[in-house]
Amino acid sequence: MEMNMSFSHDMGDEYEKFIRRMNPPRVVIDNEACKNATVIRVDCANEHGILLEVVQILTDLNLIINKAYISADGNWFMDVFNVTDQDGNKITDEGILDYITKSLGPESCFTSAMRSVGVKQTMDHTEIELTGSDRPGLLSELSAVLKHLKCNVVNAEVWTHNTRAAAVIQVTDEETGTSITNLERLSRIKELLCNVLKGSNKSSLAKTIVSHSVTHTDRRLHQMMFADRDYEQTGDDVLEDRQRPNVDVVNWYDKDYSVVTIRCKDRPKLLFDTVCTLTDMGYVVFHAKIDTEGPQSYQEYYIRHVDGSPVKSDAERQRVTQCLEAAIKRRVSEGLKLELCTTDRVGLLSDVTRIFRENSLTVSRAEVTTKDGKAVNTFYVRDASGYPVDAKTIEFIRQVIGQTILKVKGSPEDVKSVSQESPTRFLFGGLFKSRSFVNFSLVRSYS
Repeated sequence: MEMNMSFSHDMGDEYEKFIRRMNPPRVVIDNEACKNATVIRVDCANEHGILLEVVQILTDLNLIINKAYISADGNWFMDVFNVTDQDGNKITDEGILDYITKSLGPESCFTSAMRSVGVKQTMDHTEIELTGSDRPGLLSELSAVLKHLKCNVVNAEVWTHNTRAAAVIQVTDEETGTSITNLERLSRIKELLCNVLKGSNKSSLAKTIVSHSVTHTDRRLHQMMFADRDYEQTGDDVLEDRQRPNVDVVNWYDKDYSVVTIRCKDRPKLLFDTVCTLTDMGYVVFHAKIDTEGPQSYQEYYIRHVDGSPVKSDAERQRVTQCLEAAIKRRVSEGLKLELCTTDRVGLLSDVTRIFRENSLTVSRAEVTTKDGKAVNTFYVRDASGYPVDAKTIEFIRQVIGQTILKVKGSPEDVKSVSQESPTRFLFGGLFKSRSFVNFSLVRSYS
């Protein structure tokens, strides 16, 4: 049986290769067809997940998709994307244009449409996945434990939504700068991080996974929060009805499709988030129209489940609606945006988030990246008590960390200006002026 299954799988791969050789993907990039956008046309053999792959490649280049027309009914996939850069300009960089052509065109070397969203092995770092209940100061506690365990955070992405938190953190060994392979040490890391996630409520659900595999981080975060059922409504959701995306699912019985329409405020990576969710829920997009010019986005999908059926029940319809709403809201950045840019070092994330926590700020989302010895971290912070962020507190934190190192990127309405002195102060004013740091008692409580 095992040999037969293996043989069947190999035959499937060979058939995919044959189809691609006979029908190689075609990519046309046109900067003349549209006045204010670059038009990208992609034609290729149709496979489940191909739409997500194309959208992911464009999104990972930080391109803004203003319009899209998608048709994948039958054996052929045809779509058109109108894209711009972050500033609303056409794409003229030859390096980017060449990358798009090679990634989506006949030169792309893959046997599966999911190659760029699959799993690959790396020995450069160890990847840690965390899910659990959100609470103020959680990122500070997690990063303090990692520092205590001599793990250097090289990349991380943290999302919070609907009282849940998920994080994908890539770490290296403090001494060697490579991945951590000692099984006993990995087990210890998992144990202590899981204790932090549970907090004082030892019965709460928390999950920690440590591996040397690398997935597409954004897609993995969606999968983790979906598995953690963050889409289920809570009492807090009722208060946000005005901000809730308008998601509608109806059946078109003549054509055996379910039609999903989404109206919401536009933002970067919105199309990726919705296509990723539909794909991971097992739905196939046969046709779609996307129009995201202006402040509002309109998306219309004609879908069926992978088994060929449209949405079958009210319960399934409600689940699709809730999951798409959650996918849209997970990346909505609530709070004041702070950007930190400085020389990277072990414990940097722990020290920065500790300062936030001691000044009553909680992190609702974070992106941590390091490259060539430089750390570029983006934090979205809120007052832990739910009040607007105090401008005096932000100014004090910037003085402690360094005004040229930490900059405010959010809008002025996210900050509350007050005349009185902020009551929150602590004694480590010269912390970032010195490269020597102390060990904090916080981590001892988890060891």
